[in-house]
Amino acid sequence: MPHATDVLFIHPGSHRQLYQGLSDEFSAVEPPAFAGLFATYLRRQGCSVGILDAAALALEPMDAAQQALEHWNPTLIVLAVYGQQPSASTQLMTAAGAIATAIKALDPARPIFMTGTHPAALPRRTLEEEAVDFVCDGEGPVTLLKTLTALQAGGRDFSTIPSLWRRQDSHIVAPTAHELLIQDLDQTMPGIAWDLLPMDRYRAHNWHCLGGLDRRVPYASIHTSLGCPYQCSFCCINAPFHKPSYRMWSATSVLREIDRLVNEYGVCNIKIIDEMFVLNRRHVLDLCDGLIARNHPVNLWAYARVDTVKPAWLEQLKAAGFNWLCLGIESASRHVRDGADKHYANVDIVSVVRQIQTAGIHVLGNYIFGLPDDDAASMQATLDLALELNCEFANFYTAAAYPGSALYRQAVEQGLPLPRRWHHFSQHSEHTLPLPTAQLTPAEVLAFRDQAFTIYFTAPHYLAKVDRTFGPAATAHIRRMSAIPLRRQLLETAL
Repeated sequence: MPHATDVLFIHPGSHRQLYQGLSDEFSAVEPPAFAGLFATYLRRQGCSVGILDAAALALEPMDAAQQALEHWNPTLIVLAVYGQQPSASTQLMTAAGAIATAIKALDPARPIFMTGTHPAALPRRTLEEEAVDFVCDGEGPVTLLKTLTALQAGGRDFSTIPSLWRRQDSHIVAPTAHELLIQDLDQTMPGIAWDLLPMDRYRAHNWHCLGGLDRRVPYASIHTSLGCPYQCSFCCINAPFHKPSYRMWSATSVLREIDRLVNEYGVCNIKIIDEMFVLNRRHVLDLCDGLIARNHPVNLWAYARVDTVKPAWLEQLKAAGFNWLCLGIESASRHVRDGADKHYANVDIVSVVRQIQTAGIHVLGNYIFGLPDDDAASMQATLDLALELNCEFANFYTAAAYPGSALYRQAVEQGLPLPRRWHHFSQHSEHTLPLPTAQLTPAEVLAFRDQAFTIYFTAPHYLAKVDRTFGPAATAHIRRMSAIPLRRQLLETAL
């Protein structure tokens, strides 16, 4: 048995389970950013740390468990349940639970700690259902350090640790307080522990590299801020923070991390994970100025809201290497958007998309079908808007009740049907189950979503744009993607 590592983070996941046939060529393989940030935090506190990226390494649960125990022999195993975007934590819970069960089968006494958006949203249920000893209902790293310290002191007193749910005998004990959020991110959590990760395994989204599909590796994703000040009804990002919040790393800290990625790892394709990057003027423009001065050959993308994009910033964003902005357009219906707490007019959407494209930045449009006020006409209007905008790429989602979101609370209160297993929350899962609306069944919403995907990505004017913008290889790639069938049990049952 090797010398004990203080903490081993395990990143769970199964791309095939979540994305079906799209997992082989088309989906991204993301580094576990939060595990990497928390590892940095613990290292700065003098702890020894490891990361096992079971998702990127495509490990079966028992293989991950064996490697964890044999290679690291950790005092504490941490399952970091964070997905590729804020709402993707829940879909990883099936894999996370399987790994925890496998670890306990090999070593029942090994302490397991679970953190992430989903566990923070449902801490009691997570302890009831999963083979774990501790669940964090807060941000994570401070609670984790205090738990490790208590274990190293004999593991008898966890009662004063904020945000820590735990088992005690046959009972579940809730914390009496929430851990405070970290404020000085630069000093306490300055970047991801890249040296602990299998950097050759990470792959950019296909659309991120449509102009060079053979250059999707290497790839990285980083945070420049944590949290979001908004409260969209379908989003669960603030579950670990317990309130809308927004904290930033300094431009100096972010630039240092990008320098390291470019110079040490040869990474040029970089995603800014922030739920809301294009928001704070000084934060955005200081980072852009630093990137322009460095002249790194980076290919960046980030999230923005239609109402936070400022035309005056676009030239600097493009010069800094931001080749894509992802906009949450959601719906063509202002009434439907207002019901999801997304307030702006249709004319704003068209204007902002055109301004971004005029600046030479590509647009990824995100659309949601089946929001609470949707009906057949409003969903068709959303598809019509998507076809009119003709963004360089589009994501089509169905409204889902992710734990931690307002939609989840409403669904539980109303007794609406929810997915049977956690990985069924994946939009591309065979067993995905959208929410119904007052006018539409889940099957009707899902059928429309899948039809919209095919219509959009086979539309002649869209394919012509891809060909003009990115070349024939990109067009052929899109054709292959749109031809991959997704099995949908809900639709097969409805036939």
